[in-house]
Parts: sequence; C-alpha cells; structure tokens
Amino acid sequence: MTGPPATGPGPAAAGWPGWTCPRRRGRSSLTALAVIDGLAPLTGRIDGELHARARADPRVKVLRTLPGAGEFTALVMLAEIGDISRFGSARKLAAWAGLTPTVRGSDLKVRHGHISKQGSAWLRWAMNQAAQTAKRSPEFAASYAAIAKRRGKKIATIAVARKLLTRAWHLLNEMQATDTNAPLRRP
Repeated sequence: MTGPPATGPGPAAAGWPGWTCPRRRGRSSLTALAVIDGLAPLTGRIDGELHARARADPRVKVLRTLPGAGEFTALVMLAEIGDISRFGSARKLAAWAGLTPTVRGSDLKVRHGHISKQGSAWLRWAMNQAAQTAKRSPEFAASYAAIAKRRGKKIATIAVARKLLTRAWHLLNEMQATDTNAPLRRP
C-alpha cells in the first residue's frame, strides 16, 4: 500500500501502527480517527452513567441471572419492555418482540413460517445476542442441540432467544408481584 502511515492524533490510530492508507484516503482516515478520539470522553461518560443506572436498578440484577444476559442486555430489555404488566403472558411478550412464528391457515391446513419480526427490533437483537451465549449453557444445550438437529442452527438459536425472553417475563412478573404485595412503609 502507498501513503503515509496511519498515525493520528490519539489512541484510535494506535491500534494500526504499521498500517498505511492510500494517498486518496489518507486525510479522510486521519480526520475520522481524530473524530473518534474526540468522542472518547463522551462515550466514557455515557458508559459510566449506564453502569451507575444498572447498579441502582434491582431488575438488572435479576435479569443478569439469565445465561448470556449481561448489564447492557438487561438494560436494553428493560428499556424496550417497559412495564411488564403490559403483557398478560410470556407468549404475548414474545409475540410483541417478534420471536413467534407466523401462522397461515386455511380450513384444515396450517403452515408455520418464519418469525414475524413485528415489534421491537432492539429487544429481538438483544435476545438473539444473549442466545448466542446461552445455547452453550447446560440449561439450554440439550434443547438447542435437539432443535438444531431437526430444524437447523438459526431456528434453534431463535428458540433459545424466545425461551430466554419467557424466563425474563417470569422473573420480572414475579419481582413486580412481590413488590406490590409488600406493605407500604411510612417514614
């Protein structure tokens, strides 16, 4: 490759010490690296606020008990679901998230298709990412392997994502029920 080495003004360029970019793209790459370096303090502050919010919310602690769910996944789930009492059942939450199969039927024939993908794309993405890890955990490995053998790996991963969301509904619903049954405390 030709062009100057990509040594920019800050740590963004430090990951590419021997990389050289073409002459035509050299300036724009260095400008982009400078912008990334300029955003570092802002992203650091936002990360700190997210960690503080996660530590303060007991629902995050409960959701992190799910295999594959970390702090960020729990925060995305809470932000997208909102009040869990909006969903009468775990099935309704899974349908709202778009993790249920479409059903087409006529008279005696019923055909199940792909997942509906209607609803929250962020929640569906977060559950899919959590399922990538959860499918290797002992709780889900057997069911994942059985579904993957029958239907394929992608469908099995979505099945694990739906199971995770179902467990999340039960955890949040149980937590809300215990909070509402607690006696009111007066100062």
